[in-house]
Amino acid sequence: MDITITPQALHGRINSIASKSQAHRLLLCGALSGEAVTVLCSESSEDIDATARCLSALCARTERTPDGFKVSPMQAADTPCLLDCGESGSTLRFLLPVVGALGKQAKFLLSGRLGQRPLSPLWEQLCAHGMTLSREGENGILCGGQLRGGAFTLPGDVSSQFISGLLFALPLLAADSTLTLTGKIESVRYIAMTEAALRQSGIRFTYADGTYKIPGRQKPAFLEKERLQVEGDWSNAAFWLVAGAIGEGITVLGLDTHSLQGDKAIIELLPRFGATVQHEENGITAKKAPMKGIEIDGAQIPDLVPILAVLATAAEGTTRIYGAERLRIKESDRLKTVSAMLTRLGGDITETADGLIVQGKPLCGGTVDSAGDHRIAMAAAVASILCKEAVTIQGAEAVNKSYPGFWEHFTLLGGQIERKERV
Repeated sequence: MDITITPQALHGRINSIASKSQAHRLLLCGALSGEAVTVLCSESSEDIDATARCLSALCARTERTPDGFKVSPMQAADTPCLLDCGESGSTLRFLLPVVGALGKQAKFLLSGRLGQRPLSPLWEQLCAHGMTLSREGENGILCGGQLRGGAFTLPGDVSSQFISGLLFALPLLAADSTLTLTGKIESVRYIAMTEAALRQSGIRFTYADGTYKIPGRQKPAFLEKERLQVEGDWSNAAFWLVAGAIGEGITVLGLDTHSLQGDKAIIELLPRFGATVQHEENGITAKKAPMKGIEIDGAQIPDLVPILAVLATAAEGTTRIYGAERLRIKESDRLKTVSAMLTRLGGDITETADGLIVQGKPLCGGTVDSAGDHRIAMAAAVASILCKEAVTIQGAEAVNKSYPGFWEHFTLLGGQIERKERV
């Protein structure tokens, strides 16, 4: 599907959608627990649906309800499981160690670029502790064996999803384990979200001097029929807050300012550029003000980089984003696709080995390719506010991965769009 946008400022109030990152974690803990739980998740997405679908395939019945998901405890089954992860990296990387901890045979199905995204060194750690893993073409992984407890080691600057996957799996094992993280630890907020979900479900562990100590023979445990609330998503809210800062002001409702989500950093970065951010009851408002370019370390906030690059085009002078080399292994090579998108719209942007250099400059408009990446499609939509001519986004349905209601919300905030289905 192609979307053509007639440029104009957005304004108004919008509810935040449910956090995809937290939904993955609560669904998994719920499935591993001994009691049925309800995960209150007002919206779903392709990625959240992938986790729910895989948990059902693992014999934890996961049913969509009007206000979220009802998750029943996982049942014993010896038959091999077929786990369709779609394009969800979290689903694959969380469940791969968990399947080994449960001693199940499974085939993981991967779509899009997921089969090309790295699994090393998690792969080697799992195989060294009893699992058998093999590739079946580019889009399949065969998994078997029983994961054993012991000493696990991962670099701290690999995907935080590898670390989270082991943190979910190791408490389930018969023996105690340690997980040592070496070097600089990146995406620490995502790891903190996993720790919080585990603590909420009663899992015991300690962390000191780079090492987790995790007793075995544990399983998540919630109160009977407990209702687990998924908080608002800061990653997707960032698109509207930036749209407010370059438009006529937008308020996003339902965000927790005490959240562990790393992308909450957007409310610190906007004022650094010079934009106005106001806190009100149950809402955050971003408004336009004169802005200047800044320097941004993207190591802890990689998902914000596409929309921050758009914001930088509205700021006078130069913005430099660095430390974001891991964006090259997302749904697209996001350093390359952000650069291509803004260049096609008339921006002045330079791709570096680990980031982007953006010069503030009015945009013209034009046609851009989402590259099948939800964050590129949404960033291009917000960039249209700065354009003189219409913006056409090819592959605009990519937003379904994390935010299926994005285009509806875009129009609620005053956006003018025309849809064209591809034949």
